[in-house]
Order: sequence, then structure tokens, then C-alpha cells
Amino acid sequence: MTAKPPLPVVLTGRHVRLEPLTLDHVPALYAALGADAAEVFRWIRPYPRSVEDLAGYADTLLNGPDRYLAFVVVDLATEQPVGWTTYLDIQEEHERLEIGWTWYARTHWRTGANTEAKLLLLTHAFEDLGYGRVQWKTDINNERSQNAIARLGARREGVLRRQVQRGDGSWRDSVYFGMNVDEWPAARARLTERLAKG
Repeated sequence: MTAKPPLPVVLTGRHVRLEPLTLDHVPALYAALGADAAEVFRWIRPYPRSVEDLAGYADTLLNGPDRYLAFVVVDLATEQPVGWTTYLDIQEEHERLEIGWTWYARTHWRTGANTEAKLLLLTHAFEDLGYGRVQWKTDINNERSQNAIARLGARREGVLRRQVQRGDGSWRDSVYFGMNVDEWPAARARLTERLAKG
């Protein structure tokens, strides 16, 4: 059985809404970064120093050679974009995809925004599209991201050494995490309970 290709869709929770990223979102996203762009993008790419820089990253997700499906994360309380998150490395024939290229404004770190966004993405991937595996990767030095991924219920699976070049020219080792469809019901229950507690 082959999983379905993910298509642009709106996914709505209690705290956030995921909607397909467009270049029109970029000015509000850049404003959400504020003075924290360097810290927010520390482990991702050279940080955007202008709206045009962030638009360049968004354009890569929307029109680059690699296949992405990017979502802007909108805070329902303010109706303002607070970050983006992405399906990538999408392989329907192997029923596998990755969630990544994720960032949030610092105002939304350690809030329910990431938990609910991931719950929406995981539910869509496993239950609507028929994927059997979702994976994540992050910089070996990014302990905050590793902890956030582990809290989702993903299993740390290993490290790929010298896997990608950082913006400063150094080489990063990437920590891989995965969740299989048979692990999903328990993870879904834990995430739902965590969100219910606030």
C-alpha cells in the first residue's frame, strides 16, 4: 500500500491553525521574529536579517528543487503567524515522511503551539494520508529541539555524522528520531492529555 501525497490543507486545533505557507505571510513572520532572529535560527540556517532574507527561505520551501509542504503556524488567540513547520523527504512508496524546517517566535517557545502543531501534523500524516513512519532530525548540539522531539513520543534512533553543513561552514552531526504508526496511538493520547492540561 502506498501513502497519499500530502496536499495543501488547513489543519485547525484549539490554539493554533496550520495553513499553507505563502510569501504573503513573510512580513508578519519576520515581525514575529523581532530581535530574536539570531537565536531562533541558531541551529537552522544563517538567520534572516531582513524580510527579503526570510522570503528567500520561504521561496525555497515553495519553489525550490526539493519537495516540501510548508505550513505557517497561526496563533488563534491573536490570528498572527508565529512560525512555520514543514513536511519534507516525502516518500509515499515507502510510507515515510519527515517533519522539520520548523521554527517559532521566541514568544511561543515552551507553549502549547509546538505540541498542537505536531499533533495536527502527525494526525494528518498517520490517519488521513496513511503514512507508516514520521521522522525528525536536528543538530546534535540543539538540546532544546531534541527534548521537544522526544516529548512528542518520538524515539531517538541514531546520529548521522557530518550530515549537513551549518551556515557558519562547520559540519553538523544530525540526531534522528522516528515514530512508527503502531506507536502513534499512545503518543496521540499523551499529546492530547498534555494539551488538555494547558
